[in-house]
Amino acid sequence: MLNACTSAPIYKGGETGHFDGSVFVNRIKSDKTPWDIVRLFSTFEFYKQSWPDWIENDASVVSEVVERSNDLRVTFINHSTFLIQVDGLNILTDPVYSDRVSPFGWIGPKRVRDPGIALTDLPPIDVVLVSHNHYDHLDIDSLKALYQQQQGSEPLILAGLGNSDFFSEEGLSLSKDLDWLQTTEHKNMKFTFVETRHRSGRGISDQMKTLWGGFVIETSKGPIYFAGDTGYGPHFNETRERFGDMYLALLPIGAYEPRWFMRAVHLDPEEAVKAHKDLGSKNSISMHFGTFQLTLEGVSQPELDLAQALDKHKVDDARFQVLAFGQTSVFL
Repeated sequence: MLNACTSAPIYKGGETGHFDGSVFVNRIKSDKTPWDIVRLFSTFEFYKQSWPDWIENDASVVSEVVERSNDLRVTFINHSTFLIQVDGLNILTDPVYSDRVSPFGWIGPKRVRDPGIALTDLPPIDVVLVSHNHYDHLDIDSLKALYQQQQGSEPLILAGLGNSDFFSEEGLSLSKDLDWLQTTEHKNMKFTFVETRHRSGRGISDQMKTLWGGFVIETSKGPIYFAGDTGYGPHFNETRERFGDMYLALLPIGAYEPRWFMRAVHLDPEEAVKAHKDLGSKNSISMHFGTFQLTLEGVSQPELDLAQALDKHKVDDARFQVLAFGQTSVFL
């Protein structure tokens, strides 16, 4: 599946605490300069750890896909893509099925393993959550394929401010933009877009022109938190203060080296454990690892560093799971 290189969406609206009239801003300002970006990319090939060309998924741990579930079932598909089944609804997060996460199909980070569930094997999806418009989270070809697959019963796409025009241009007509702390209800379930510490942009001219964020899903089990991409910050504690302890948090653990550059936008495994504790989460599941080489660390390093961080912070590893690709965790 090829990645589409499309015109970038741009939000237009009045100034707010996180929009200056032209671009969105993080509460914690980045000190990175254009020279830092040049430094990063000029040394990337020299310092990056070697990844295998391909990894076969372990078919023995892949769970059977059910059409609907009233219990909470969470299946890790790949990268930041989960199938969340709860209270009779099917929710898909940041669906990425393309071979590369790039504006082009011939260059850019390439997947090293298959998705844990094929797109054609997905049950009917009710809601798609898109955390932000980076190519490894907003994969327009995957969304188009999902819409084609569900003609007549297309899912609602929820994303941050500025994205709905882009979806409409691509023929994805059922979408809704949300500001931070804005809530929408769909099929009796509430979804709130919440602050994270990250960036947005699909090209040179649209940097920070659409809003990034995470989601809190209010379910009968309790609130579920989907982080998308984020650096560490006070927003985790504030989310807990607003919604209470999370029943489940889906937290990124990969794409964190070098820290001097990535700290502002990506958690490392120890920060993910801190976020788990800040959120008061009863359970957490890892994501954003082992699919595409986006940064310097080796393919297995996030899992190794997470194990050390859990031990250091005295968190039971049963409470912060690393699922295999295609594996399902069921919360009864």
